Amino acid sequence: MAKNANLGAAKNAKNDEFYTQYADIQKEVNAYIEYNPDVFRGKTILLPCDDPEWSNFTKFFAQNFEFFGLKKLISTSYAIESKKYKTDWQPTLFETENPLYNVEKSRIKGKIFTLTHDINNSGRIDIDDLQWSYLEGDGDFRSAEVTALRDEADIIITNPPFSLFREFLAWITEGGKQFLIIGNINAISYKEVFPLIRDNMIWLGPSITSGDRLFMIPDDLYNESKVGARDIIIEGQHYISVVGVRWYTNIDHGRRHEPLQLMSMADNLKYNKKLKGLQRYIQYENYDAIEVPFVELIPSDYNGTIGVPLSFLDKYCPEQFVIIGQTQGDSGKELGLAPYPRELKKLNKSLRDGQLYYIDEDGIPQKPYARILIRKKQ
Repeated sequence: MAKNANLGAAKNAKNDEFYTQYADIQKEVNAYIEYNPDVFRGKTILLPCDDPEWSNFTKFFAQNFEFFGLKKLISTSYAIESKKYKTDWQPTLFETENPLYNVEKSRIKGKIFTLTHDINNSGRIDIDDLQWSYLEGDGDFRSAEVTALRDEADIIITNPPFSLFREFLAWITEGGKQFLIIGNINAISYKEVFPLIRDNMIWLGPSITSGDRLFMIPDDLYNESKVGARDIIIEGQHYISVVGVRWYTNIDHGRRHEPLQLMSMADNLKYNKKLKGLQRYIQYENYDAIEVPFVELIPSDYNGTIGVPLSFLDKYCPEQFVIIGQTQGDSGKELGLAPYPRELKKLNKSLRDGQLYYIDEDGIPQKPYARILIRKKQ
C-alpha cells in the first residue's frame, strides 16, 4: 500500500517535488510526433512548475528544439521560500556562477528560462542556449506573470503539483491551450475532470497504461519525506516508485483511434478464465447495466450499458464507444442510480447511494470499485 499512497501522501503533505524521468517524457512525446510529425512545429511551449536544474522537461525539449521545429521554449520555476516544506536547500553552481545571481532574489523569486535561437554560435539550438532571469514574483502558475506566459504559449507540458492538479487543469483549460500533463489515474473521477473526458475534450496519453513509474526526488526532500516511498537508488540518486500515474492531454495521438478487438458475450463466457463458473454477466441491482471488471471482457455484441474500470480509458476509442457517465457520489445519483435498500447495509457496510452494487452468488451485496458507464457506438 505504501507505493499506492505516494501521490496521495504528497498531496496531503504538499510535497510536490517528484521529477519525471527523461525516458518517460521521451516515450510519451514521441507518440505524438509519430502520429503528427508537425505537432510542435512553429509552436511556443511553456513548461511551468519546471526547473532545468532538476527537471528533465526543459532538457528534453531544449535538446529537441530544432528537430521538433519549435518557435520558443519557456520554463518557469517556483521560489524555494514559497514552497510548503523547508529544506537545507542551496543554490546550484548553475545559478551562483552566473552574473545574474542575486543572493536575496534567489530564495524568494522564481526563475524564467527561454530558448529561441543559437546564442553561443555552436551551429545548433540546444540547452546551452538557454537564457534565464528572475521573475518578478515567486513563479506560482496562478500569478498574473505566469498566466501571461500561458496566454503566450501554444502548448503547456509539465508534471504539475500533485496537490493542485484540479486547479492546474482548470488554469490550462481556462486559457484554451493544448497540454500534456501528469496526474493520478483517480483524477479521472474528479468532478472537475470527468466531464471533460466524457465530452471528448481531454483524454489519456498513450505511453503509460499500467505498472509503476519512478520519479526522482532530491536527497534533502527524500530524507524528510513523509510519503512512505520505497527507496530506489540509481547512480547515487533517490527515486520513488509510484503506481496509478497517467498522462492527461488534448493533443491527438494514434492509439486513441485504434478500436478494441473484442469477443462476443458467449465466447467470453465460454473461453475466458476470468469468467469461469459464470453462466451470464453480472447485472447491477440499481442500474440497468452489466458489470465488466476487465476491459478484455467487454462483449462485442452487447448494445446495452456496461460498467467498466477507470483503466478502460487507457484503450478508449471514441469511434467505438460512447461514455455515459461515472458512478461515484453525486455523479451516480445524477445518472439515476437507485438508492440501495437499507437492510443490505448490515451485509456490506461500504454500500453508498450513488454507487453501483450487485448481489453475488451467496446473496451478499458487492460494490465494485469506481466504474465508468459506456455503450457501444451505434
